[in-house]
Amino acid sequence: MSNAAVIPPPHIIARKRDGLKLNAAEIEAFVRGSTDGSWADYQLSAMLMAIYLRGLDTEETVALTRAMMNSGIVADLSAIPARKVDKHSTGGVGDKISLHLAPMIAACGVAVPMISGRGLGHTGGTLDKLESIPGFRIVVSLADYRALVARTGCALIGQTPELAPADKKLYALRDVTATVACRPLICASIMSKKLAEGIDALVLDVKFGGGAFMKTEAEARELAGMMVAIGNAMGKPTRALLTRMDEPLGHAVGNAVEIAESIDCLRGAGPADLMEVTLALGVEMLLLAGAARDEAGARAKLAAVIADGSALAKFREIVEAQGGDPRTVDQPEARLPAARFQRELRASQAGYVQSVAALDVALAALGLGAGRTRAEDSVDHAVGFTRLVKTGTLIRSGDTLAIIHANDEAKAEAAEATLRSAIVLGETPPERLPLVTDRVT
Repeated sequence: MSNAAVIPPPHIIARKRDGLKLNAAEIEAFVRGSTDGSWADYQLSAMLMAIYLRGLDTEETVALTRAMMNSGIVADLSAIPARKVDKHSTGGVGDKISLHLAPMIAACGVAVPMISGRGLGHTGGTLDKLESIPGFRIVVSLADYRALVARTGCALIGQTPELAPADKKLYALRDVTATVACRPLICASIMSKKLAEGIDALVLDVKFGGGAFMKTEAEARELAGMMVAIGNAMGKPTRALLTRMDEPLGHAVGNAVEIAESIDCLRGAGPADLMEVTLALGVEMLLLAGAARDEAGARAKLAAVIADGSALAKFREIVEAQGGDPRTVDQPEARLPAARFQRELRASQAGYVQSVAALDVALAALGLGAGRTRAEDSVDHAVGFTRLVKTGTLIRSGDTLAIIHANDEAKAEAAEATLRSAIVLGETPPERLPLVTDRVT
């Protein structure tokens, strides 16, 4: 990188502004400038806008990802003999899959070093949900991270300052320069952090639909293809599933309520749609780890660790190892934060549920305080929704459509109005669309 450091920033910015392909040295200079202060914020911002407008090809995106990954420490987990596989979701509503999938995979003998993020905007964050568990620590040192993976086969933590620091700087600038929605920058941001974890392989859940960032399957396929190409190019076998996100996953949306639903999944009582996507992702993780020979074998392993209680026991072990109260796993209703009151949303007519608009449900949860619209916002872990109806359900007048968990009457009333408009009833059963629509390798 020594040669890259002397390339003047305006020269590199101008080349990308004019639509030219950047070489690895120029990309390294840009990334290095974001961490050592040799590029001013206005120069970094100009470069981000040039990339947004002109794009990066696959080779440039791989170079950007590699430079961002190497801007800090790449975790070394080589002393841990188990194969190390992570899973990443591009974000959805009610998407608590990581919470129960990680212990399921760890119970199968595959290490899961998972570094997650907080919720921002309408999508929920794994870290916010985990912090619903009393005492649970998501901020640990790299040394503790390695120790957790070695001890329990899993770590569920937030990004440490040493991992991909360039991403933190560049993302902050993207947020204020309207350059967040740029696929090469999205891919480099996600993949640099994931590849810095010390993993051997990666499975991606790329969501599309009304409750996802990618609205169409074509957009999701393009994003998935780029990330899979980056992972494979960097020697980390990567696969992606395209999954539909038009209605929330499961029956719960919030933080503590989603922890409780994930515990239900580990007990073998998870909602069908949630388990459908969970098992599809779990199969891919076990296949990449070499822990199963085929899909049938992988599904059998996942079913077994739920049936014999080892997946639930593994979650209890992870919670305790990270400072949380292990009694939460056995008594979630007594140990998790609870809202001051609950309000039932009842149907005013009969019919089949035609749709449950994921984005509207997420906005209603945000209104209750379950998420944040700015990074500095606080989160109310107790609020949210349970018993949310699913598309295709036959409803009679007066039936419960959802239960609202709230700490404020006015906010509960607003959430009820938003939820009521999000749930559409009709006279005939709607067509059931597959949740997992494609696999990208």
